Amino acid sequence: MTSSVQADRPHDLARLRELARLRRVRDRIDREYAQPLDVESLAQGIHVSAGHLSREFKRAYGESPYSYLMTRRIERAMTLLRRGDRSVTEVCFEVGFSSLGTFSTRFSELVGVPPSVYRQREALLAGSMPPCIARQATRPVRNREAGLDPAALA
Repeated sequence: MTSSVQADRPHDLARLRELARLRRVRDRIDREYAQPLDVESLAQGIHVSAGHLSREFKRAYGESPYSYLMTRRIERAMTLLRRGDRSVTEVCFEVGFSSLGTFSTRFSELVGVPPSVYRQREALLAGSMPPCIARQATRPVRNREAGLDPAALA
């Protein structure tokens, strides 16, 4: 039994190193979400191919690096829109989108309503709850996840 444990050890160490590299990518996305980021540059940062990064990131986190980046940007946009002191266009560019149309499309896909509607609705509601609760309660959910029946999950 000792030999099988030793045989697994190099594999386990390699997997831990891979997970540490993926965590660095995720941390970079969290820090630099508003900067121009693409999978190729993220992969270069950890010296792997874009395809390898995409496969391993999805395996570790359940979504692609691009999808994770879009979710981070939309989460930040939701926070800024709830405050109500910026226009949708200002928020769009502040969170790293270069096109208002792309921003509105991605926002609507993740949140279920266009950013202008969200801004009007949430600016009124969010004022009555602490920011930490508002952030958790309004976290974007992908459409395919939103359609899940809670009874089916039990």
